[in-house]
Amino acid sequence: MHWMPRTAALALLILVAAPSAALADGGPVPPVQGTAIGTPGVASTYGVFGAGHTTIVKRLGAGGVPIGAQLRVNGHYGIPSVDYRGGTTGLSADGRTLVLAQITLIGAPRTTRLLIVSTPRLTVRSRIALPGWSTVDAISPNGRWLYLIHYSASNLSRYEVLAYNLVRHRMLPKPIVDPDDRGEAMVGFPITRVMSAGSRWAYTLYMRPSGAAFIHALNTVAHRAVCVDLPSLTNLDVSNGHLSLGSGGAILRVGIAGATHAVVNTRTLRLVTDFPQTPGPASSPAQARPAARPSSSRDAGGMSWVLIAGLLAALAALAVGVAWRGRPRGRPVIRTR
Repeated sequence: MHWMPRTAALALLILVAAPSAALADGGPVPPVQGTAIGTPGVASTYGVFGAGHTTIVKRLGAGGVPIGAQLRVNGHYGIPSVDYRGGTTGLSADGRTLVLAQITLIGAPRTTRLLIVSTPRLTVRSRIALPGWSTVDAISPNGRWLYLIHYSASNLSRYEVLAYNLVRHRMLPKPIVDPDDRGEAMVGFPITRVMSAGSRWAYTLYMRPSGAAFIHALNTVAHRAVCVDLPSLTNLDVSNGHLSLGSGGAILRVGIAGATHAVVNTRTLRLVTDFPQTPGPASSPAQARPAARPSSSRDAGGMSWVLIAGLLAALAALAVGVAWRGRPRGRPVIRTR
């Protein structure tokens, strides 16, 4: 499933219709079918496919060959997406828990429906229905904690990062926030993500409609989040950005067009100011304007497909306009087999 616009004119209309604060941290990026998810150290991957009104989950071995029995469930579910580069989440680092999210084709759902799959036997462990609109942002290494971003569909700049206990089926009473947050709006497009070894930390690069890009660092074990502003990327095309870990995970590099433009110390989650620049076209002093995008990511008007995709998702949500209800209250609806 892809959000692919057909004309530049439609994208420009969205730019006018959607306010700059219409896209918040964490998405919204729709779940996907027709692809697979895996995790380092686990031999099997898991493919999720649609067949009419049924979702099929397959355990895949070497070469993508199906292994053993398949899981079939009614409804449209997909692997949760986390960025506009195709990054996904939902499979715990131990490989035993897979979380799928219901696919909503139009607008913002009034209820978020999740499918929790036990991978050893490929069976449904539970079905969860949470009030309001949330997207899956990450899962802890042992599959105990699920991180969600809960939105207001009428104003997507209002959001909360929530932690949900998949064992006790309870939400933590307080949202996960940066303790040093100064009240700045965390508005942006999730461009790309990298996970630390063991999936303890999720690092996501966000592009703001205006202002500096930033990295959202989420500790999936300790329920901690830190935002790192990247002022050196202000005049660059962050839609081409990528993240990579180095020095055994001690540093996080932010690269654009083959050049390193920022380095973060992952122990302190602060910018490193004296790192050596990586040679590349974007490191030239003459590169004051946004870097050129590959031809495959541009439309006739020169806009990034990544940007247009995000705007389309925002417009679809705003068209429905579900009122903000704050944090989901009461107990979620849980069904187990």
